[in-house]
Amino acid sequence: MGVPLVDLSGWFDGTGRAEVAARIDAALRESGFLLVTGHGVPTELRDRTRELTRRFFALPTEQKQRYAVRTGGRGWLPPDVQATGRSGGAMAPPDLKETLTFGSDSGGDDPFFFRPNVFPSEVPELEPVVTDYLRRMRALADELLTIFAVALGEPEDMFTRHTRTPSYNMNVNHYPALRHVGTAGPGQFRIGEHTDFGTVTILDRQHGVGGLQVRTADGVWEDAPFDPAAFTINIGDLMARWVSDRWRSTPHRVLPPDASAPDEDLVSLIFFYNTDADARIVSLDGRYPEVGGGDYLKAKLEAISIG
Repeated sequence: MGVPLVDLSGWFDGTGRAEVAARIDAALRESGFLLVTGHGVPTELRDRTRELTRRFFALPTEQKQRYAVRTGGRGWLPPDVQATGRSGGAMAPPDLKETLTFGSDSGGDDPFFFRPNVFPSEVPELEPVVTDYLRRMRALADELLTIFAVALGEPEDMFTRHTRTPSYNMNVNHYPALRHVGTAGPGQFRIGEHTDFGTVTILDRQHGVGGLQVRTADGVWEDAPFDPAAFTINIGDLMARWVSDRWRSTPHRVLPPDASAPDEDLVSLIFFYNTDADARIVSLDGRYPEVGGGDYLKAKLEAISIG
């Protein structure tokens, strides 16, 4: 299968828009995952976001508990409140992670998707940095959706006409070291096997032994390639449905801590982009019934929440 790397520079400067669109179309058809460089997001912003969120994760549990929320909230998702492997309907143990989550806070009326963001007072520098990061992620996500439309030979706003007031969220996932969490239980992962739910996901990850794996079309798990300059991009179930399965919403997982790296401690920045909450999504060839973008996402999120 392979997860290819695509340089977006030719799209942004206009010298290779068709080529970039064709390469992304091929990647999404074959893998559902790709790496992108030339995206224009400063490395310094990515590093600063990770540094400041690490300060929060280093706080004592009783301080973090002040910000505890459930799935869909804005704040701290403690360990044991999500089991991502349950998204497909099977039982799965809790993920070996904790999460600081932010998202869309204005533009829509549905309080499930549009809630005030919560910025821990213990890390006062975090708010402007995360706000900038979210702004840049939304812009990049819309650019990717425009490339997707061009790849299909459709009008450029085929997807973005449904993201005028979109919902989105960013999970900053902390995967603690083996020395902290202990040996994983049977079938337990840092994040269990799942597909993403919405339109497009933009991942900034750290490389590790207990890192991201992608399942090939023939069922083989492969380590995802890593490039520190690149974002990892994949589509979710709603997008696959939208394009009538032309592109793959690919199962993936994050491996548990490995005994060969007992001090490995990783932080991933994961931006999930969705549609307007009231968008009506019709698949290209009509093979799937029309669904509401917001309703579809709510059902998926409720499936992974524990309690």
